[in-house]
Amino acid sequence: MSLATESQLIAPHGGELVDRSGERPEAIDELECVRLTPRELADLDMIASGALSPLTGFLGQADYDRVVAEMRLGTGLPWALPVCLAVTGPPSGDRIVLSDEADTPLAVLDVEEVYAYDKKREAERCFRTTDDAHPGVARLYAQDDFYAAGTVTVFARQEPAFAELHKDPRETRSLFAERGWKRVVGFQTRNPIHRAHEYLTKCALETVDGLLIHPLVGQTKSDDVPAAVRVQAYRALLESYYPEDRVVVSAFPAAMRYAGPREAIWHAICRKNYGCSHFIVGRDHAGVGDYYGSYDAQEIFDEFEPHELDIEPMFFEHAFWCRVCGQMATPKTCPHGGDDHVFLSGTKVRELLSRGELPPAEFTRSEVAEILTEAYRRD
Repeated sequence: MSLATESQLIAPHGGELVDRSGERPEAIDELECVRLTPRELADLDMIASGALSPLTGFLGQADYDRVVAEMRLGTGLPWALPVCLAVTGPPSGDRIVLSDEADTPLAVLDVEEVYAYDKKREAERCFRTTDDAHPGVARLYAQDDFYAAGTVTVFARQEPAFAELHKDPRETRSLFAERGWKRVVGFQTRNPIHRAHEYLTKCALETVDGLLIHPLVGQTKSDDVPAAVRVQAYRALLESYYPEDRVVVSAFPAAMRYAGPREAIWHAICRKNYGCSHFIVGRDHAGVGDYYGSYDAQEIFDEFEPHELDIEPMFFEHAFWCRVCGQMATPKTCPHGGDDHVFLSGTKVRELLSRGELPPAEFTRSEVAEILTEAYRRD
């Protein structure tokens, strides 16, 4: 990619795209080994690829404390959520091996510090609740009581989920540049794309050069639609209803934290590293249960100075099919009442699917509905 072309894209967060891949050190068998959780494995891989730029490893205490309190790294750079490695206590040496759940070595961590942390404080600040019924809080309470911090060198990356869709930030940036895109909007999803999502992504696409549909394929709750089913639905939708030359679909390897507003900021920063200049934030982004207000994830962007994040959020209200208008709309554009609107909750959709019934065409495309129905029938 030429410097001229690269300059057309938004700069990575912090100015440079981090690369923490490297050679396997000698004699690692002699080092203490820490087995990572699925969430930590996802974070490690994203550090390696630069998706979490400017991070070069797991957060030290000064960065951690400021992120929890102020949503900023020690340098003052915005950063919304801790990226930390939980351990039982100080290791025996100043370097440890990081492995997957099968004890396959993946990386080394040069340990700079190990520190205790307050789980309830992190929960209250980052998740806005200390309720252990919240999946992110439950994970936090269950993990070890210390954080190990330092720079990582990743010498073996895991086989990515949906390898055919996997693109590191350098790859998406190269692809955007090849297509001549400068203004790119990113869309985060952990659900199938229904008519409401299709509507807002196409509204956004009207104003930019290209769209990155970036479904999260890391660890999610057990009752979320499985990633494999979602990916099948994304492909069906892209084949028939989006312009091929203006859309890229790629897998986002992160694990869900369900941190609502803070996760919306974190997701936006990550997509900035992938080359997106804009980011869609809809209703209850990254939410779970009733822990967050419908538009808290939009309002949190006001806690930063205008354009401080560099990537620009695009806010959308909840979309629906209006029977009177005869089209998709939102409360901003539709004058009619709720009785005229076709809106189905996730629970209602799952009930229909479990009975082998297709959701109405006003809610989801028939191709998507058939894929979901077949998946639920197999279950």
